[in-house]
Amino acid sequence: MKLTEHDLRKNHLLAALPTSVQERWLPHLEFVEMNLGQVLYESGAVMSHVYFPVTAIVSLLYVMEDGASAEIAVVGNEGIVGVSLFMGGKSTPSRAAVQSAGHGFKLAAGFMEKEFNHNGSVMHLMLRYTQALITQMAQTAVCNCHHSLDKQLCRWLLLSLDRLHGNEIVMTQELIANMLGVRREGVTEGAVKLQQAGLIRYSRGHITVRDREGLEKRACECYAVVKKEYKRLLPNEPAS
Repeated sequence: MKLTEHDLRKNHLLAALPTSVQERWLPHLEFVEMNLGQVLYESGAVMSHVYFPVTAIVSLLYVMEDGASAEIAVVGNEGIVGVSLFMGGKSTPSRAAVQSAGHGFKLAAGFMEKEFNHNGSVMHLMLRYTQALITQMAQTAVCNCHHSLDKQLCRWLLLSLDRLHGNEIVMTQELIANMLGVRREGVTEGAVKLQQAGLIRYSRGHITVRDREGLEKRACECYAVVKKEYKRLLPNEPAS
């Protein structure tokens, strides 16, 4: 598939790169399908590529020795998967897995490192994105410790919705429970409450958000903090 600059603008981070950088990256970016449950990298593995989701959502998970896991952040069309590569660590203790199927672009690790180290505009944009991602991780930890499952579920739904086109999320309650690190029964109870309140409709792994404004009012402040930081650090308009 021959990519154009218009294709790159479907990922907000790629869209924010200067035109000269976009043109240089085009031959090196590869369009890829991102399938549900696909693991992009495992804990401790040296990354071969970074990924720029477009219609997919990737979950960054911390996995315990017994196999239990909990989500620490989500990445969609606003960002990049694999920040530890250019931050110097090469690997990370987290796992990156596709939580919502779609497509995106991948870029070879060596090329990404070279661009980060030798191009100021690339470095500054990636560092700002990384700061926003760290804010999401920190807020997720606070939310999981201090807020009810009901509010955590609202935050998770809104973060996912921000990274999708439309108002429907394809996700089973079991997968949501794994993401939040809670029991499935708790997610079921929370989803029922939201459905009874008229905020969502849930059926066989399909969650349709019926009242986004109501969902935002019901969520804790964590969602607003994360959204505000992304908006503050990352440009809203594509680079010229």
